[in-house]
Parts: sequence; C-alpha cells; structure tokens
Amino acid sequence: MQSSLDRKLLVVAGKGGVGKSTMAAALGLAGARAGRRTIVVEVGQENRVPHIFGVPAGEPGEAVKVGESLWSMSIDPDRALLEWLQALGGRVSGRLLASSGTFQYFAAAAPGAKELVTMVKIWRLTRDERRGRRGGGGYELVVLDAPATGHALGLLSSPQTFGAIARVGPIAGQTRHVQELLQDPEGTAFVAVALGTDMAVTEALELQDGLERELGRSLSAVIVNGLLPKRFTAKELSRIEAMDDGGGRAGEPSLTHAAARAARAVHERSRLQQNQMARLRRRSIEVVGVPFVWSGELKLTEVGAIAERLAQKL
Repeated sequence: MQSSLDRKLLVVAGKGGVGKSTMAAALGLAGARAGRRTIVVEVGQENRVPHIFGVPAGEPGEAVKVGESLWSMSIDPDRALLEWLQALGGRVSGRLLASSGTFQYFAAAAPGAKELVTMVKIWRLTRDERRGRRGGGGYELVVLDAPATGHALGLLSSPQTFGAIARVGPIAGQTRHVQELLQDPEGTAFVAVALGTDMAVTEALELQDGLERELGRSLSAVIVNGLLPKRFTAKELSRIEAMDDGGGRAGEPSLTHAAARAARAVHERSRLQQNQMARLRRRSIEVVGVPFVWSGELKLTEVGAIAERLAQKL
C-alpha cells in the first residue's frame, strides 16, 4: 500500500487551531527523514513552520532551508497574482499595476484566479526542473499546509472554477496540469487534522464530502491531535469516586474531592474524544491519533517524535 509520504503532493487541511501547521511540519520532517527532498508550503500571511524549526522566516515565495533535505516556503496569493499579471504586462511595474485598479478588477472578475495562481506555484514545486534554485522546483515531496477547510476547498477547486474562464493559452495548460495532479491518487494525498471535538470532526467530515464532490477524491487519513490517555476503567473510576468525601469540612478544601473530580473530568474528556474518532471510522476513514503534549510550546524533539509516529501510521 502506497504511503501518503510517497506522493508528490500531500495536502494537510482542517479547522483552524487544531495544530495543522505542527502536523504539516512533522509530515515534512518525516518525508525528509525518509530521504526525500521535501518542502512545506504555507499559504497567506502564515509563516509558522520556520519558527517550529528555530529558523528565521524568509520573504514570501522564498524557499528557506530548515533542516536536512527540508525546506519551508510561504506563498501570498495576492502577491502571486500580482506577479502573474505583471508578467503578462511586460515592463509595467508591480507598484503601478497594483495601484491602477487592474489588479482589483481582475481579482474580482476572475473567480479562483488567486487560488489558481497559488496552486500553479505549488505544482511547479513538484516538477523536476530548476532543482536547487531559489524558489524553484525539484522537490520530491511538497507538503501543503492548506488554509482552514472552507478556504482549502476553494483553493483545491480553483482549477475547475477558473478553468471555465481560461480555456486556451498558457494558463489553461497549467490549469489542466494542476487538476491532473490533484485528481491523481498516486500523485496527491489528502490528510485532515482535527481535535477530538464535535466541531473539529464535523469540519473534517465536511472536507471529506467536499473532496468527493469537487475532485472525486477522499481523505487518506484524519490525524486526531491532542488525545488524552484512557487512564481508568469504569471499575477503577467507581472506586475513586467512592473515596470522594464531598468536599470535606465546611470552608476547607478536600484533596480527595478535587482528585475525584479531576479523574472524572479526564475520563469524560477521553471518552468524548474516542466517540468522535468512532464517528470518523464509521465513514471508513483511517484515523491516526497523536497524544496530547504536556508543555506550553512544542520543542523540535517533540515534533520529531510526532513525525516518527505519523511515518509509521501513514
């Protein structure tokens, strides 16, 4: 069975705030450790990945080396579209083009243009040409840290949206190349990241439905982040709660009462997480759990441990 890390493009999407960028960084690290020349691409104003590896962020569109066989890049869709329009306009300066109203008019009149130009840049990174050049291609694995679910679907469906407008010329050919890459099961894999909560899992399922509708594709897996261990059996929890003295004497805190409440809270949260994972499995979706990390900020060693776990499961 082909691993998700064996594709040219690995799209990581999901609800904001679920650790998506961390998982994308870990997947990129897993790919690099497997000997593949890998780049992790963020979209928009985000540039979190270099920080995870303790490396200064580069300018938009600049590939920054963050580890052995591992690079990072941020793509600004507005800037990408402006560069594309500037290329069409020949010697017209980017500043003049941006202030002329042409940029705003074109962006509004051409649905999916910014998203498509962004996807064309990502597609170029998967190409074998220009190996080693700044911002060039030649990467064996491109990990796309996609925007939150709704915007991610807009990004991924941009070839179909914009393709209805651009039917001839260079951009039409690039549109077809991007569409073919996204629809190729051997070329692209899609992974969602979620927490074990109703809202995050619902969004992952919406992503699955959107991929089927727009691309005829499915999620390879859902990474459920921040899982708590199931520490107690029902019998053990009953024994703990039997020791609860109800709070002790009036006005005095009770250690046994606090401990019993904490045990119940952890048990219930773990149970709810397992129930949400069961929702995903009922849709025949592969589920990969990542344990909760008990620290204020993830260290690179912890990201490395996550990378090892994901490499084994995906």
